[in-house]
Amino acid sequence: MPVILFAALAGSLAIHLVALFGVDHGLFGEPPERPPLQAELRAPPPLPTPPAPAAVPAPAAKPLKPKPEKPATAKAAAPVVEAVTEIAEKTVSTATEPEPAPLPLALAAVDAVLKGSGRLAFVVVKESLGMQIGRAVHRWEFGEDGSYRLTSMIETSGLAALIRPLRQRYESRGRLGPRGLQPESYQTWRNGRSNGENADFDWSTAEVRLQRDGSVQRIAPGTQDLLSLNYQLAYLPAPENGSTIGVVTGRKYERYDLDSFGEEEIDTPAGRFRTLHLRAAGETLTEIWIALDHQRLPVKIRFTDKKGDSYQQLATEIDVMPVASD
Repeated sequence: MPVILFAALAGSLAIHLVALFGVDHGLFGEPPERPPLQAELRAPPPLPTPPAPAAVPAPAAKPLKPKPEKPATAKAAAPVVEAVTEIAEKTVSTATEPEPAPLPLALAAVDAVLKGSGRLAFVVVKESLGMQIGRAVHRWEFGEDGSYRLTSMIETSGLAALIRPLRQRYESRGRLGPRGLQPESYQTWRNGRSNGENADFDWSTAEVRLQRDGSVQRIAPGTQDLLSLNYQLAYLPAPENGSTIGVVTGRKYERYDLDSFGEEEIDTPAGRFRTLHLRAAGETLTEIWIALDHQRLPVKIRFTDKKGDSYQQLATEIDVMPVASD
């Protein structure tokens, strides 16, 4: 009987070894020779008797604590808290800037400063390099029905075009309103494709919808887009005294303080002009020189970005098309 059990045990062990390690043996060579297996069957020792579980003493009963009475000052403090909350809410509501009201539709539109159509060409100079890096062209069209269309094209040129070819186009459409230009749509393109930084104005509700994120924001009367701003300056009643103006860039809407630095005589490739120097400061800085004797056209524009790099646009040509007489 012990011989039969030994043979069965040895056979079972061999089968398991082949099943577990047979493949590895073929991959990594022959295994080392094993010593002969010796086994002796013995009866297992009796299990020890488990000790009896010790009795667990019952927990002592905890004395009941008297329930504390609610302080009498809680009810008295409630009116004070409510009063402070009410004052805080009134303070916040009065500190919030009131939303701008839409313009009355009955107000008559102003007369156009620019009439018919025209063209304004610029050279673009990067000040830190002191060299031309691009060119720009503005065009305007004012219809007899009070509508307008402004376009701007700016592109790199020369060596800059070889290093980084770039062509951007902007378009502003709208009508003449009681405060001057009243944009209805603003669109932008980069290298022939829309970059999604567009805006639609609704003056009946004094709101603008930004295509970039789909947000709708309230706007103040007289708000302009980034392109129409250059030509709205001609309609400000007293720009030499400064002003505040809302601007939609296609990415956001903000109100800017428009500061005046007085009159300056400047030279450009298009000639010498008597200008008024204006500046709108925010995260970036935009300065515009408008020609006081040439329909307040922008003849010099300087833009300074967040990094401090400045770019100038200097007028090279001014072509104003006369309006055909009846």
